[in-house]
Amino acid sequence: MKILLSWSSGKDSAWALHTLRQQGAPVGGLLTSVNESVGRVSMHGVREEILRAQAQAVRLPLFTIPLPWPCTNEIYEGRLRVAVDSAVAAGFTHVAFGDLFLEDVRRYREERLAGTGLTPLFPLWGRPTAALAREMIAGGLQARIATLDPRVLPRELIGAAFDGTLLARLPPTVDPCAERGEFHTCAIGGPMFDGPIEVIAGEVVEREGFVYGDLRLASLSAT
Repeated sequence: MKILLSWSSGKDSAWALHTLRQQGAPVGGLLTSVNESVGRVSMHGVREEILRAQAQAVRLPLFTIPLPWPCTNEIYEGRLRVAVDSAVAAGFTHVAFGDLFLEDVRRYREERLAGTGLTPLFPLWGRPTAALAREMIAGGLQARIATLDPRVLPRELIGAAFDGTLLARLPPTVDPCAERGEFHTCAIGGPMFDGPIEVIAGEVVEREGFVYGDLRLASLSAT
């Protein structure tokens, strides 16, 4: 068994890595889709420099799927097939995801991977998200909100730490782990990392209905 982990740069994929390692599962690499036009993680908007710092901090090789913007589903699935074929050729047998409870998302992944040689794993699946969020925080996970949907969350929460204070401020309609896309995070510390990733907050922008809070590596910003 050799596991490739779908790495979003956020808290759920980071905790999935921690969970797999606690189980003794052999995780051999990270797979992340990146907007090739701006050098940022798809959906989360996290800079590629932070993504690579995360990979270094978890001591795993990073494999990226470069995607154009805008990106059609046809293009995405074509590039995903190339990445899957490359992973199988490199000896990977499984791919793990940090999905929690959305059945349609899980079904889509299972259908896309059927017959490819990669078996999907869902190490966090079905965990009650309120308890899971508290477990992450108690376990030392550190993350910042990188993207949020202003239709369900106040804009001022952009950049907020994922902690008990944040959980207390979330509206009751928002999932504590934001599994429905209410917000996305950037993981910057925790038991899965060799040490914390120092970041500084930058510009806040709104694009296509979502608020993005830029984060930069402190080490690069100081040079």
